[in-house]
Amino acid sequence: MTAESVKIPVSRLYNDENGESHFVDEMLEVTAMNFAPPAPSLYVSEGVPAKQAVYLFIPKGWVGDFHPAPRRQIMTLLSGSLECGVSDGSWRTFSPGNSQLVEDTVGKGHATKALADCVMLVSQLE
Repeated sequence: MTAESVKIPVSRLYNDENGESHFVDEMLEVTAMNFAPPAPSLYVSEGVPAKQAVYLFIPKGWVGDFHPAPRRQIMTLLSGSLECGVSDGSWRTFSPGNSQLVEDTVGKGHATKALADCVMLVSQLE
């Protein structure tokens, strides 16, 4: 490894003080460490305490109108395709491998539409 740390792109969904939800792309610093010896070092973020992890199956055509997230969570799409909209009018399409830190736990929230059958891993944070 040549650098002690690098930055990786992350996507976050949050609500502002007026209850409007927004997407923001940020950079997260990850630091070189011996994470799984004897494997070589790799880059690791700071840990985030989690309550539980669950899998979701979302059938094609499922629509969830605007709603706040039940808690802070990291949602990672494993298969399928979906659209997510926020109350500021922005929409994003997510494909396998996309991960989103969801923090819009109050306010108008977000809407979701499954474009194909989806499998998602949700890490619910404390």
